[in-house]
Amino acid sequence: MSDGAPAGDAGYDEWADALAGGGYYLSCPDGHGSLPPRRVCPECGDDALSEEPLPETGEVVTFSEVHVAPPDFAEQTPYVTAVVAFGPVRLTGIVRGLDADDVEIGTQVGVDVTRNETTGNRLLVFRAT
Repeated sequence: MSDGAPAGDAGYDEWADALAGGGYYLSCPDGHGSLPPRRVCPECGDDALSEEPLPETGEVVTFSEVHVAPPDFAEQTPYVTAVVAFGPVRLTGIVRGLDADDVEIGTQVGVDVTRNETTGNRLLVFRAT
C-alpha cells in the first residue's frame, strides 16, 4: 500500500480506492483469503498477512433480484445483488449493466466502485467482463 500502513491496517476506503488499480485481498501463510481491514486471518488467527492481487474476474455464486428495496435503493428497483467469488474471497455487491435474465450462477464479472445514485455513498458493483 502506498501509505506504508501494514496490510492488516487498511480500511475499507483505502481498499475501495485500490480497486481502481486492480484491487487486492489479504492472505495468510496457509492460503486463507480475507478482505481488509484485518489484523489477523479470520480462519486460523495468523497475523502474517500479505496483500495478494485480486483476480480481474470473478464468478457469481449466488444472486437475488430485488423488487422491494431499502430507502437508499428504492428508486433503483428492480436490481440484482450478487455474491461473487474472486479466488479465495467473496464480495457482495450490485450487478450493473446486466438484466436479471442475464445473470446466473457462473456468470463472469469484474468489480468496481461507484456511487449510489440516491445517497452518493460508495457502492461495490459488478459488471460483465
